[in-house]
Amino acid sequence: VRLFSRFPSMLIQLKSKFNRSCCEFLSIILVESIPLYMKYDDNATFGTPVDKAWRDLLSMATYQVDVASFYWTLTGDDININSSTDLPGKNILEQFGALPSRNVSVRVVTSIPSVLTNSTDLHFLRQKGVQVRKVPFGRLTGGVLHSKFWIVDRKHIFLGSANMDWRSLTQVKELGVVIYNCSSLAEDLHKIFESYWVMGHRNSSIPNPWPSKYDTTINKEHPMLLKTDNVSSKIYITASPPTFCPASRTQDLDSILSVISGAQHYIDVAVMEYFPTTRFIHPQRYWPAIDDALKRAAFERNVKVRLLVSCGRDSDPAMLPFLQSLASLNYPAQRISIQVKLSIVPVGNQSEIPHSRVNHNKYMVTDKMAYIGTSNWSADYFNTTAGVGLVVSQHAPHWAWRTQALQGQLGAVFDRDWQSQFTVCLADLGHHPDCALSKG
Repeated sequence: VRLFSRFPSMLIQLKSKFNRSCCEFLSIILVESIPLYMKYDDNATFGTPVDKAWRDLLSMATYQVDVASFYWTLTGDDININSSTDLPGKNILEQFGALPSRNVSVRVVTSIPSVLTNSTDLHFLRQKGVQVRKVPFGRLTGGVLHSKFWIVDRKHIFLGSANMDWRSLTQVKELGVVIYNCSSLAEDLHKIFESYWVMGHRNSSIPNPWPSKYDTTINKEHPMLLKTDNVSSKIYITASPPTFCPASRTQDLDSILSVISGAQHYIDVAVMEYFPTTRFIHPQRYWPAIDDALKRAAFERNVKVRLLVSCGRDSDPAMLPFLQSLASLNYPAQRISIQVKLSIVPVGNQSEIPHSRVNHNKYMVTDKMAYIGTSNWSADYFNTTAGVGLVVSQHAPHWAWRTQALQGQLGAVFDRDWQSQFTVCLADLGHHPDCALSKG
C-alpha cells in the first residue's frame, strides 16, 4: 500500500510565492477513508486516511476549531450498534472533548432536521464546554445543512464527503482535502461557517442581501493564486443554497457546470447519487442542468465522460433509468463517449451496521480542473441544502503531476477505482446482493 503523502511534496512545508503573508507554508493533502475489508491490489495508491488527518488537525489546534456537519455520531451508541470499528470515532470524539481544557474554543453547527434527533455526541461535547448550534434549515430553506468542513486556528481546513460519523472512518468510502497553512482560504471558508452560526439563533431569518462581512474576494472570476515549488494553483470555495450565497460567492452548481464546460478532453465524476430530478419535494420535478451539461460536452466537444456512481444496499433503484439514459448515448463510432459504472463496497460480515458499506465520494476531475464537494448530484442539494465545494486548477511538470498536484492525485484515485474489482459496468450489472440497483 502506498500513500500519496509519502511523496516529498505532500508532507513538506511548501513555500508559496503568492499570498506570502497568509499561505507561506502551504500544504494540500488528499484524504480518503477506505472501508475495512476492502482490499485493493498491493500496488494501489491512497490518500492520507481521514482518521489520521483529523487527529493531526486536532493535535495542531491552539485556539479555535469550527466544525460544520450534518450530524454527529462518532460512537455506535447513538444507533445501538456494538462494533469495535467505532474505536477511531470514539478517539476523535475524546480529542474534541479535550480541546476546551486546552483553552481551545470549539464551535459546532449541525442541522435541523437531521438523521439523529438526540445525539449523545453533542450532549457530551456540551458538557465539555463545546458551543453547539443547530441550524433550522428545514424552516429556512426547506433543506438541511449537509456541509462537512473544519476550520482550525483560522489557517487549516478540511472539506470533503465525511460526516462526523464513526462509519466515515471505517465503514464508508470517503474523500476530501486538507489544506494546511493558508489563512486567507480558511478565512473565506469561515465566512460560510459564520453564516450558519448566525442562522442558528432562535427566530433567525435569512438576510437579503447578506451583510458585506460575508462577501468574498475569492470566486470563479477571481480564484486565489498559489505557487509552490513545482505546482501553481488557482483555488476557490463554492457554496449552496443560493439564499446563503452573497452575490460575490460562486454557487456550487455554477462551479460544477463551469468545470464541465471547461473540459476539453475528459470528465471523470464520482458521486454517491446522481439524479437529474428533485428528490425530497413532492411532486418531483425534472432537473437536467448537470445531465445536459455532460451530454453536451460529450456530443458537441467529444469530451470523454466517465461516471462512477455508488450502489449500496440503501441506494434508490429509481436512479437506474437516468444512468441508463446517459450510458445509452455512448457511441464510439461517432466519437461520443459516455461510460457509466457502479461502485460497490463489499458488505461481507458487516451487514448489521446500517447506512454503511457505500462509496460516499463527491468529486470531479477533468483535464483542466478538479472539484471536491459535499453534495450528492440532484436538484435539492443545490437549491435548498447547504453544501460547500473546492475548485482547483493546477499546472505542474509532468514528473510531478500525480505526486505533487491534488488534481493529478484525484485523477489517479479515480483511475484506481474505475479499474478496480469494486466496480461493474452498468450494462453488466446482474444480481448483486450488495447493490440495490441490481436486477433479480
